[in-house]
Order: sequence, then structure tokens, then C-alpha cells
Amino acid sequence: MAKKKKTAKKSKKGAVATKAKPKKRKGMDTDDRKTIKIIDNTAERVQASIGRRILPELKFPVRSLSNVTYSKAIGYLALGKGRKARALSVNTVKSFAQTLRLMSLSKEMVENDDFATKREAYYISKNWGDAKFKEQPESDAVMDDIEALASLEGVSREQLRYRPEEHGGALAGQLVVIDRDKQTGKEIRIDCTQMGTGAYSIPSSVEHLQFETNAKFILAIETGGMFNRLNDHQYWHDAKCILVSMGGVPSRAQRRFVRRLSEAKKLPVYCFVDCDPYGIANIYRTLKVGSGNAAHINRFFCVPNARYLGVTPQDITDFKLEDATHPLADVDVKRAKDALKNDPFFQSHAPWRKALKLLLKMGVRAEQQALAKWGLNFVIEEYLPKKLKDKKGFLP
Repeated sequence: MAKKKKTAKKSKKGAVATKAKPKKRKGMDTDDRKTIKIIDNTAERVQASIGRRILPELKFPVRSLSNVTYSKAIGYLALGKGRKARALSVNTVKSFAQTLRLMSLSKEMVENDDFATKREAYYISKNWGDAKFKEQPESDAVMDDIEALASLEGVSREQLRYRPEEHGGALAGQLVVIDRDKQTGKEIRIDCTQMGTGAYSIPSSVEHLQFETNAKFILAIETGGMFNRLNDHQYWHDAKCILVSMGGVPSRAQRRFVRRLSEAKKLPVYCFVDCDPYGIANIYRTLKVGSGNAAHINRFFCVPNARYLGVTPQDITDFKLEDATHPLADVDVKRAKDALKNDPFFQSHAPWRKALKLLLKMGVRAEQQALAKWGLNFVIEEYLPKKLKDKKGFLP
């Protein structure tokens, strides 16, 4: 009788071992269930159309300044009614498949309590055969469309479990952040006054955080250098405030964090940036009312109660900074004129129109650091105290 062949226990040399799929979560919170429902409903509509022999289509909000509206009552650049349709056809079959695959990946990550960065999502697609993305900008664009679609139901990209690569930003001051241990669920209390010479790093996902504070206001600062100076001298202690370093245009995590903290603790937000068209029309405007390209998420990520503390064009004169300025570049002039002509936020506020016209007339820009003309700590000892005494004079 022939001997039975033994079952091979070892994989062939060079073969890639297949890992077991992680177990699905037993319980989900309300946001996770809502995310799953949106994805399932979308898939069911596509399937139903195919079953009726109708070419399925997906409709996405148009993400541009031309499809936004602004009113002081709403407080942010709101998404208009413009929509674009992606119907299944010979020309769109690849992008249609990519959209559904990214949505399927999102559902899988919610079920497994996992996440992917935008870069990781791009590489995951390399196993999708003909549906794979050639370059990351392609996957980013499809991901933005999916978020725009989900935003109509109140769901953001973070809830879809796609996270940006960008840093969440630094924070210091009179605040206790209540986080949780990912493994045990145990509460973790982070006292932002006990960071030594460092600062608290805002995480990419902030929805679960809670706060305790006796601060009087939040000061959002454009540059890391100015943030470090104020933090090093513990300005937040005497001023009883919370400092947030934006590091340029604030990230999604920074905006959402400041929005949630401000609303939860009824704290005013003051913005301290460079006096130039970029600081005003990009950094501050994005924090306060959002942008046209991200109109689908502005209602979640902007901070409507933010006010502009400085540096203002009038500050250049009031604090005698004329010899510490730089000429406006052509790009600065264009950006300021575009804001006056096309941006509904600036068009709705006469004080801002006056300030931008004054800046153009002066033909110069001034950095936060220009205040060092009067001493390294002039900003702490003189500038901020004087500005904070006249909060009613802040630009809207």
C-alpha cells in the first residue's frame, strides 16, 4: 500500500504568509454607526440601479469658491447647491470603481477600529488591479469627493477613518485635556501647564477629547517662533489663556480642536498673525470661516467666533513699525485684491475692506517679529496687554 503523503506545514520558500483578518468590533459609537450606514446606503443605491439595468451614478458637492455663500448669521463659508455627477460609463469605470473601493476600505477600518493615512490609502490601492491609483493626487481627489458626499450627512474624513499626514499643532496653557487609553479605555488626564519646556501635541482625531479649564481666552498664533516665546515665558499663566501654534494655515485637527474647545468652554478665540495678505486672507480666513475648496467641511472645522487681534495695518503706524516692514510682493497685492473682489467674507465686513485697502495703500507688510524692534519681550509686556484692553476694536 502506498504511503499517504504528509501535509506540508511549511510554506514554499519566498511565499508571503497571509495574516488573519482582525476581528470586528463588538460595539460602535453613534458616529461609527452613522458612517457605516452612509456607506451601506450608497452601495445599496448603486446595486439597485444595476439591478434595474440603469447606469448608477454618484453625486458630489462642487467644492469651489463659486459654490459657497456667506452670511454673518451662519458665520462660515457655507456649501451651495452645486453638484457634479459621476455616472458609470466606459470613461468613468475606473474612477467609479476606485470610489467604491475607498468607501469599502473605510467601512472595513470603522469595523476594525483602525485608520489609514492618505499615503497609506494610496499604497493599499496597489492591490486593486486595474483600479489602482497611479499617483497619490488621484487617490486624494477621490477621497475628497467621498468626504464631500459624506459631509452632506454630517460625517467628516476623520470619521471615515482617513487621517491627514499633517501635524496637529502645539498647545500650551491653562487646560487639562481628557483623553483615553486606546487599549483599556481608561481616562488619561493631560495637564498642559505641566509640559516643562515643551507643549501638548494636538492629535489628528479630536472628537473623543474632553476639556477642563479656567482660561479666559484662546490665542491662536501663526508662527512657531512667537508661540515658543510666549510659552517659554509662560505668558499663558499671567494672561490666563491657552496658546495654540498654527504654524501657518491651521491643520484640520487644529481647527476642529479649537472649535470644540471654544464651544465646550465658551471661550473667545483671538488670532495673532503676520500683517500680510497671506496671514489675513489665508491663515485667519481659513480658521474663522473656512475656504471654498473645503466648503463641505467648513461647518465642522472653522471657528466662527474667532476675532483678529493683530498684527493689523493700523498697528504699523500705532507701534511705529514703518522701518521694520517689507514691501508687498506682486503675489501679495494680487491676493489682497482677490480678497476684496471675490471673497464673500471680506466683502461682507466693511472694517476688513478698509484694512485691506489701507494695506495696499501702504504697500508694505509686517511680521509678528517686527515688534522685537522695541525689545524681545515687547510683545508680552506692551503689545498684547494693550491690544487685549480694546477687544471691541478687534477686526471681525
